Amino acid sequence: MSSSRAPEGMGGPNGEAPHLSRQQLAHLEERLLEERARALRGLGLFSETSKRGRRFGESDLAGHTDHMADQGTEAMEREKAAAFATKEGRYLYRIEEALRRLYADPANFGRCHGTGKPIEFERLDALPHARYCIEYKRELEARGE
Repeated sequence: MSSSRAPEGMGGPNGEAPHLSRQQLAHLEERLLEERARALRGLGLFSETSKRGRRFGESDLAGHTDHMADQGTEAMEREKAAAFATKEGRYLYRIEEALRRLYADPANFGRCHGTGKPIEFERLDALPHARYCIEYKRELEARGE
C-alpha cells in the first residue's frame, strides 16, 4: 500500500502526498485524546479541590485563620492551584486545537505552521499538539518569541 499518490482528498500542499500514514495519524489522534483526558482529569481534580475548600471554609485551617502566617499559606496554596488550572487550561486548548486541525485536514496535519515543512513523526509522538518543526521552533526561541 505504499503508493506515491495521495488518496482522493488526502494531499499535502501542491498536491504532494501526505507525510503521515493513516496509522501514524490514528496513533497521533489516540495520543491527543489521551492527553486531553489527562488534562481534563487534572482540571477536574482542581475543581473538586476548590469545591471542597469552599465547602469546608477554604481549608482544614478554617477555624485558625486568624494567624497571618496561616492566611498567607492559604493564599499561596490557592494561587498555586489557580496557576495549575490556568496552565492545564492552556494545554487543553492546544490539544483541542490540534484535534480540530487533525479532523479538519488530516493530509496537512503535522506540517509546520511557520515553514510548511513536515514535522517529524518522532516530535509529534512526543508532543502531539506541536505546530512547528524543531528547526523553526528553535528559530522562534532564538528571537525570543
